[in-house]
Amino acid sequence: MMAKVRQDAWSHEDDLLLAETVLRHIREGSTQLNAFEEVGDELNRTSAACGFRWNAEVRNKYIQAIEVAKKQRKQKKRAQAADLKTESHNHKMIEYEPVNEDVNLIMAPDELEKDLTLETVIAYLQSLSQDHQQSSHIRNKLDKLQIENRALLHKISELENTLKLKEKRLIAMEEDYQTFIQIMDRARKMTVLDDHQSESAPSFRMDKNGNLEQVAQSHSN
Repeated sequence: MMAKVRQDAWSHEDDLLLAETVLRHIREGSTQLNAFEEVGDELNRTSAACGFRWNAEVRNKYIQAIEVAKKQRKQKKRAQAADLKTESHNHKMIEYEPVNEDVNLIMAPDELEKDLTLETVIAYLQSLSQDHQQSSHIRNKLDKLQIENRALLHKISELENTLKLKEKRLIAMEEDYQTFIQIMDRARKMTVLDDHQSESAPSFRMDKNGNLEQVAQSHSN
């Protein structure tokens, strides 16, 4: 048997299954631990994870439903006790009818306890409606965030492409600048060389005393 290692987030359907199972076990006089183990087998989660989810997130949404389930458990026990006292061989089977498609609230058709009023049932249904509206609001908000996230990713991609293009242009400008500097340096060196070559070598002559003297150069305009 493989170990239960599921760690993904709880969905709305998972929470509804947990609530339905716990309420059913309460009505039947079972323990919540048994409910957690049943849900754990169904969702491939540990019973401890199911118990933590129930106590931390789900339980507060079903306070009124829990009270209703406890009352139904008392009613069932009283019916069973009454059957034992009369030693009847025809035991009454309590038929259950679902109040909501998400959470099956067991209702006895014979007679309800006096404190199980219509207002209690309405309040419970209103809590379910409010929970559904909150879930819809969260889903809509999540959809909007996903759309905004995709738009931001697209904008980031455009900015990255623009940055790469500007980097290429900057590299090309730096290469052109280096080429221009090299051309200017060669031109400067050629100008200096031409100036040196244009100057004629000095000439000398011997005077009457046998000494050398430089002959002054004549510059033509």
